[in-house]
Amino acid sequence: MELEKQILRRVGEAVARFKMIREGDRVAVGFSGGKDSYTLLEALVKLQRRAPVKFSVCAFTVDQGKFLTPIDPFRDWLKERGVEWTLKVDNPSVRLITEQPEHGCDTCSRFRRRAVYAIARELGANVIAFGHTADDFCEALLRNAMFTGRLSALPAVTYSKKRDFRLIRPLLYVTEDLTRAYAGEAGAPVIPCGCSMKTGTVRRSIRDMFGELEKEFPALKSTLLSAMGNLNPSRLLDLRYLDLEGEAEEEESPLAVLNDGGFIEP
Repeated sequence: MELEKQILRRVGEAVARFKMIREGDRVAVGFSGGKDSYTLLEALVKLQRRAPVKFSVCAFTVDQGKFLTPIDPFRDWLKERGVEWTLKVDNPSVRLITEQPEHGCDTCSRFRRRAVYAIARELGANVIAFGHTADDFCEALLRNAMFTGRLSALPAVTYSKKRDFRLIRPLLYVTEDLTRAYAGEAGAPVIPCGCSMKTGTVRRSIRDMFGELEKEFPALKSTLLSAMGNLNPSRLLDLRYLDLEGEAEEEESPLAVLNDGGFIEP
């Protein structure tokens, strides 16, 4: 119960801070069958009952042919929880596996995004929720900085190109050790995806590096998340934000802080 309270507190903090969910929203949760999407769905269903705004929650799964075991057994399990669930096999993605077996994550993501938007329209949703965790935010920050030359991570809230969907990531303050423990306590029938088993990738290398560093610095992800909300452009090299003439006064922005003390206080 204490674990659930901690997760709900962190999800609630993210939803409120970034105004992710608003009155009358219909939120479609991307449900992969993994521990993170399970935690996200459970958290939003529980928060729905106590939130100050009224919103509805449904779930959908895009089958791209990469699940290691059948995911359909989730249907009865979700039905017991009163969650409307839609499962769609994306045939173009399935063909991609055969025609381009070495395709990268970017190609797979484009195919998935198209399928996700199509399903969300069918469900009448205006908000799509993804299960990216604090780990994903931190890994994206380092991956972009080290391999693409950009200081960027994942957006907490953004919009589809045509602005017909608001895309949210309510687990941004929740680490994967919490989702793993929560799914384990609940006995959720977690379905693995083949992509999660891959080795020798940049993503896997960064994840392994985090694992080693956290043995000595357990608050590493908390610190990086706080850094993402505490930018100081004058200490970087982007000329768009530098005051080369010395005319502006330097300001500091506040750190992101959670009520449960999970992140660094200012």
